[in-house]
This record gives sequence, C-alpha cells and structure tokens, in this order.
Amino acid sequence: MPDISLLVELAEFYQVSIPEIIDGERKSEKVKQETKDTAIKMAEYSKNELNTEKIKIISVFLMTFGVFIMISSFAVFPNESSWGSIYAIIGGMILTAGIYFRIKPVLLKRSSRILCIAGCAVVLFGIFTVSDYIAVSQFHQVPRFSYEKSYGENIVEHKTLFYTVIQKNPGTENENVEIEK
Repeated sequence: MPDISLLVELAEFYQVSIPEIIDGERKSEKVKQETKDTAIKMAEYSKNELNTEKIKIISVFLMTFGVFIMISSFAVFPNESSWGSIYAIIGGMILTAGIYFRIKPVLLKRSSRILCIAGCAVVLFGIFTVSDYIAVSQFHQVPRFSYEKSYGENIVEHKTLFYTVIQKNPGTENENVEIEK
C-alpha cells in the first residue's frame, strides 16, 4: 500500500477518488445513481412509516375521545335533556371517525371501509336504542333519544322510532312512565 500522500497525488493525476484507488476499481455514474435512488427510497419509506404511526395514534385518540364523550353525555346530562343525546351522537361520530382511520390501512378498498363504517353506525344506533329502551322499561326513565315531545295537562308524550312513552305527572312524587306502543 502506497503512502497516503501518494494516494492523493495519484487520485488527482488519474482524476479518481481515493476510495476508488483503495478499492482498485472505478465507480461508474450508474452506481452513484443507484445509491442515490436507494437513499431516496429509504427516506420515503421512513416518512411513510412515520405517517402511518401518526395516523394510528390519532385514530386511537379519536376512538378514546369519542367513547369518553358518549359516557360523559350519559353520566352528566339527565334523560329529560336533549343535550345528552346530542353529545352522545357527536361522540359516536368521533368514535366512528377514529375507527375509519384505524381500518384505512387494513381495508384497501374504499367500498369495504364505507361498509364497515356503516356497520359501526348501525351498531351504535342499536346500542343507543337498546340502552334507551332498557332505561325506560326497567328504570322508568323518560327516553333520551326521542324525536318529539308533546305536552298536555299533567302528561308528556315522548315519541321514539320504535315506541311511545307516556310520562304522567312529571316532576311530582306520583310521576309514572309507561311504554304505550
């Protein structure tokens, strides 16, 4: 192996780099371009992986936040208040958005994702409806998810999609809640 100072002079004389002299072969432009392309692909892959991890974290956050809003709406607002149902629906929408972002990398077909989200919406609707019915039938509460209220003398009629609830003597000691339909 020649002296290092000779390597510099040889490299300048033959117009090659010192690593090319040490390796004993001249590097072509093709190799340099391939190395550059590989480095670019590695950087893009790393960026995509980082974005995928961010989406996973955001989706888990959205799902957790949606469930928190739904539970809070049931715990904080009384059944007579429509705010509980409004916040429960908003929480369900946030939960569904989180589920969408979570399944997006898994289900590549858009139609499959839409079908899955529609299924989630149906399940949430079922949960809300059944929990509301249980609250009315077992605990004699007024329905949280009623679309119409009619007020009469000592009577309030709550209409839901599947049944009607009659609240007799509301706000008194003799209050009674009955399912009509």
